[in-house]
Amino acid sequence: MIRRLLALAAVWLAVVGGARAEGWVWDLPAHVPPPRVPADNPMTPAKVELGRRLFHDPRLSGNGRLACSGCHLQALGFADGRAHPVGATGDVVRRNAQGLANVAWNASLTWANPALVTLEAQMAVPLFGTDPVEMGLTDANRETVLNRFRSDPEMVAAFRTAFPEMAAPVSLTSIIRAIASYERSLVSFSSRYDRWLAGEESFTEAERRGHDLFFGEKAECHHCHGSFNFNDQVVHARSRVVDRAFHNTGLYDLDGAGAYPATDRGLNEMTGRAEDMGAFRAPSLRNVAVTAPYMHDGSVGTLEEVLEIYAAGGRQITTGPDAGDGRRNPWKSDLIVRIDLDARDRADIVAFLKTLTDAQFLTDPRHAAPQD
Repeated sequence: MIRRLLALAAVWLAVVGGARAEGWVWDLPAHVPPPRVPADNPMTPAKVELGRRLFHDPRLSGNGRLACSGCHLQALGFADGRAHPVGATGDVVRRNAQGLANVAWNASLTWANPALVTLEAQMAVPLFGTDPVEMGLTDANRETVLNRFRSDPEMVAAFRTAFPEMAAPVSLTSIIRAIASYERSLVSFSSRYDRWLAGEESFTEAERRGHDLFFGEKAECHHCHGSFNFNDQVVHARSRVVDRAFHNTGLYDLDGAGAYPATDRGLNEMTGRAEDMGAFRAPSLRNVAVTAPYMHDGSVGTLEEVLEIYAAGGRQITTGPDAGDGRRNPWKSDLIVRIDLDARDRADIVAFLKTLTDAQFLTDPRHAAPQD
């Protein structure tokens, strides 16, 4: 009997151990809880690897010319480096491409849509959007796109490995789930800041002063960027309450009554409420030194300029079609007020922000395009 029980225990351990080996292990600092993962799309290494291949494959676009990585470059924190990305057919995207580091913890996706709360749902925007066209998938060409992968034996094998439960694994559903899994794997917690937090590295005097300003009540950056992901929209596996805040930071005031450019009114486009004019999600500041240009429309070129705008309590534009004094925008967040930051203060904050650059993440071959 004992021998039989030991044999059964060995089988059970083998099964459990195998399931653990096939599953996903989050390698995170102690203070970072794992992200939420949809029950119908659990993380697996095979799915992440397939998603990596698809993310970097231009065959996924309607005309076969643009990969997801065409607008999300690893060396730039998976941002774009341009004010406005350009889609597969040449359409210019109106909003700046955000970086993807730690995107798994974002409570909402895109700059100003509180309804898009999973990577799977958000992916419909770049894949199928028509105004503008990004990846350019349509009902007319979707089978053409799928057949590009169905005719590739290596990709078919990768789909089958990632989705063994599917009779026909090469589908838009599996593509979306694989890419979402890959994006969730883009974890960035190896910056100098993280090593300093763990007691493994020291800050310079300027970086320390910048840290204290950032998290203190003088600069007050932490109100919108104070989480472990340096934003204020965070969700994780243990979240009980999820706050999806959007902010008008006083970038524009075209008419003296708070108007933003008609091409992008922010959250107001979703709600129709006047008080939501110009309200956008605060992005994560991880790797922010390499994700320029900044703001929802890429209209600010450097971190130094960003600090000048916030120190002034908003932006004044004196000429051109967007002229106006954003400092006086009536819908501006109460957090955006003039701050007495001198040149050294601003330089110190920039020095601290540069400690959020994760060189390992920016060069990690696990995230890069496959070298076939």
